[in-house]
Amino acid sequence: MPEAHALISRHFQADSGVLVFGEQVSLDAIVAKYGTPLFIYDARVLDRKYASLRQTLPSNFSISYSVKANPSQAILKHFLEKGCGLEIASSGEFLQALQAGCAPESILFAGPGKTEAELELVLAKGIGEIHIESALEVERIAMISQRLGVMANVAIRVNPTGEALGGAMRMGGQSTPFGIDEEELEAIVDRICSHPALTFRGLHLFSGTQILDYVVLVSQYRKGVDIARRIVKKTGNPLHTLDFGGGWGIPYFGKEEELDTQQLTVGLDELFSEIRDDPDFTGTQFMVEPGRYLVGEAGVYVSQIIDIKVSRGKKFLIVDGGMHQHLAASGNFGQVIKKNFPVCLVNKLDEPMEETVDVVGPLCTPLDVLARGIQLPVATVGDFVGVLQSGAYGRTASPLHFLSHRSPPEVLVKEGEAKLVRRRGTYEDLTSDCV
Repeated sequence: MPEAHALISRHFQADSGVLVFGEQVSLDAIVAKYGTPLFIYDARVLDRKYASLRQTLPSNFSISYSVKANPSQAILKHFLEKGCGLEIASSGEFLQALQAGCAPESILFAGPGKTEAELELVLAKGIGEIHIESALEVERIAMISQRLGVMANVAIRVNPTGEALGGAMRMGGQSTPFGIDEEELEAIVDRICSHPALTFRGLHLFSGTQILDYVVLVSQYRKGVDIARRIVKKTGNPLHTLDFGGGWGIPYFGKEEELDTQQLTVGLDELFSEIRDDPDFTGTQFMVEPGRYLVGEAGVYVSQIIDIKVSRGKKFLIVDGGMHQHLAASGNFGQVIKKNFPVCLVNKLDEPMEETVDVVGPLCTPLDVLARGIQLPVATVGDFVGVLQSGAYGRTASPLHFLSHRSPPEVLVKEGEAKLVRRRGTYEDLTSDCV
């Protein structure tokens, strides 16, 4: 896996072996005040990742943060302050975006299975753009728009053919519930343009996620430009938006390395210099909607060792957190072969690795394993285990109600202060929706 200590050196600090966030905010102080388990996010890492993204992209790109990666209000507000829009995948995320202060016209709605109620809500509020995923969705949006007496700005999410695939999770080039197959694209454009209540605005290309190879990303962007040029020739008008999706990855496992943003910059500059004066792209707003790349490395999930046992020669560190709060770290969120996230004892960072252990949670299931066969310093009850790379798809992608444990709080370290941004769940929360 990526060396945990190298990641800490890159993004955080340590003082006498204890993890430090932001401007000298010690882990000890945070857990003393807020307890464990919990998620801690570092605003300085968010800022560095945003700066990296902004510097890598051509200057004429806009950025929409993907809410699904981490919908915490504090995270949404942080990126809104930087001028980002937001990309959502449900009406719940739409309401969270509004609550964070995002203007409806700065919100994009993508995802299969949008219900009539969801579409009516976002259309009534003036959403910026809806990204169409099926032929039926065209008719559904048109019907609702006519009933409300509003115009709907729509784009088509394209499931491209396979020549530009890549990433840990391929979304395009195969049979999929996502988007319109590229070979059906022209017919869907005609269908949209036949409805007076719909305004065809552009295309959204999404071929995969967790991409660490800049060559794959440049190839996908070139594919998007080629598809866009084809549609412009058909309609006779430049697209208003060309959305290249997200897909930018961060290293989690094995020998994975960071995305080479310097080479990506070179590749993108070359591609977009080719179309700088192309009338097919006059006025087109190029955009991306990353999530994981912006928030993943900023987060650490911290739990405390509450028991240590040896069973038939294997040593287990039992912690007070687990897969119910961080499903991805357990390997049960999209992994075929379960691999360890970068894990360390965040109060013993200066001690040598002397034992091989499994880190397991408190749940009554063998799935509740946060690390398998990992080398750590000699641990004692009361030590803290940190799972790095936990800012994206951590709490939000986990079965928080499993076995009725309280949900974990979230803390944002910003400007030298550790601030609680989501409280720990209460036992009353577990029954508050019962009738």
